[in-house]
Amino acid sequence: MPERLRIPGCENRPANVVVTGGSAGLGRATAVAFAEHGCNVAVIARDPARLAETKRDIESAGGRSLTFPVDVSDSAALQAAADTVASDWNSIDVWVNCAMATIFAPFHEIQPDEFRRVVEVTLLGFVYGTMAALKHMRTRNSGTIVQVGSALSYRAIPLQSAYCASKFAIRGFTDSLRSELLHDKSRIRLTMVQMPAFNTPQFDWARNRMPRKPMPVPPIFQPEFGARAVLRAAQHAPRELWVGKPAIQAIVGNFVAPGWIDRFLARKGYEGQLSPEIHEPGQADNLFSPVQGDFGAHGRFDRQSSDTGYVTASGGTVRKVIGATALAGIAGLLATAAFTSRR
Repeated sequence: MPERLRIPGCENRPANVVVTGGSAGLGRATAVAFAEHGCNVAVIARDPARLAETKRDIESAGGRSLTFPVDVSDSAALQAAADTVASDWNSIDVWVNCAMATIFAPFHEIQPDEFRRVVEVTLLGFVYGTMAALKHMRTRNSGTIVQVGSALSYRAIPLQSAYCASKFAIRGFTDSLRSELLHDKSRIRLTMVQMPAFNTPQFDWARNRMPRKPMPVPPIFQPEFGARAVLRAAQHAPRELWVGKPAIQAIVGNFVAPGWIDRFLARKGYEGQLSPEIHEPGQADNLFSPVQGDFGAHGRFDRQSSDTGYVTASGGTVRKVIGATALAGIAGLLATAAFTSRR
């Protein structure tokens, strides 16, 4: 059996964890992973049937569970769920914001209510979740908030303008809040995990205006790999974790050559997100209401997905990139000087 997670303030008891968007995909894999490591896990999502399945998975893994059929864009309902967790379990030690929604379409084909809905879930759901967590963490001056981000919070791609805008905004919101917590000398920890592409059900139920079904941009990872990164972030709370070589390359590449990546994505970004499968118009999607069925953690790309990959704290990677760039610049200057001196 995996050993219990070492979460500050929970050395002698199970940690109490809340996961939003925890009934499917990465959120579900994360909820179960926390339970496997001895935590009590409360899950917030919209669909009661999938919540019941998730509760069984958590309890089968050895954890206690609470479930709340709540839309994260409803701040009052989200706060009420947090209040119940804190009352029943006496604390909220870790809060993981993971709920998301997206639409695959060129921007000019997205309706205002669709764009707003993606932002309400993917950005404001994180904001409201963070508010709900802080209400209880501040009274104890203890706790960890994990924001599940994406490489797309640094490098936007076509066909997902609303989702990318939300992820960029989450990063800005998180950086602002982190500075406030540091100013207050708070012991509450705030961390963001920048993820790669995962094999999750979102590619089966996201709203789609393209002629073919969407797919994650390869290389693809299993959600359990991402869940392990979330657990690492909950334990150690680095400023950020960058997960998977493709995410690291996208983030660093955008620092170095954003214009080149713009042009590359203009050529390849559409095709890279579309599978060979035909999308049937009128297919049910989860943008405004849940799609029925137990989708679990995995999508339809098991054969193409890896369960392992590289994870790094952002600071070390950035220092290496800056160092390499500086060395390349110095080498270029020396080469130019040598060439000039020979003329």
